[in-house]
Amino acid sequence: MNTPPRPARRSVLRAIVTALLVPVLLFEEWGWAPLAALAARLGRLPLWARLEHKVSALPPWGALVVLLVPMVTLFPVKLMALYFFGLGHFKTGVVLLIGAKIAGTAIVARLFQLTLPALMQLPQFAKWYPRWKAWKDRVLLQVRGSATWRAVHAFKRDMRRWWHALRHGTD
Repeated sequence: MNTPPRPARRSVLRAIVTALLVPVLLFEEWGWAPLAALAARLGRLPLWARLEHKVSALPPWGALVVLLVPMVTLFPVKLMALYFFGLGHFKTGVVLLIGAKIAGTAIVARLFQLTLPALMQLPQFAKWYPRWKAWKDRVLLQVRGSATWRAVHAFKRDMRRWWHALRHGTD
């Protein structure tokens, strides 16, 4: 049996994983900062501000647990969306999934901002987070440099100009 050498299999696997992760990375990139800012506005409320203060003061392992809580609590919501899909209620399932993704991203993004200093005290996190961030930045740079990305942005720009001209009666 003729099997490809290990490095070739590893690079193919890496390419497949990267391709599967690109949509997730793009959503996270698009939504992370604005949704975190939206969640941070809640910090103006006294009770929420106290809660954020307690979260930011957690020890490293406590910070990790708090960061995982939204992921675990949203899992049943995602299962419920699958249940709705199974019943044929596709719109309800999609709305539920999108709502869970947006809410989850907002909460996790804000919690991540609050807990990052504590998380960086965990040796494995401090080792792997910069690597993850560098990899993610490289992948997103490649995506943004692609012809498809540039075409989509040109189309978006043209649509904005067209809409502006339509609204203001100019050509």
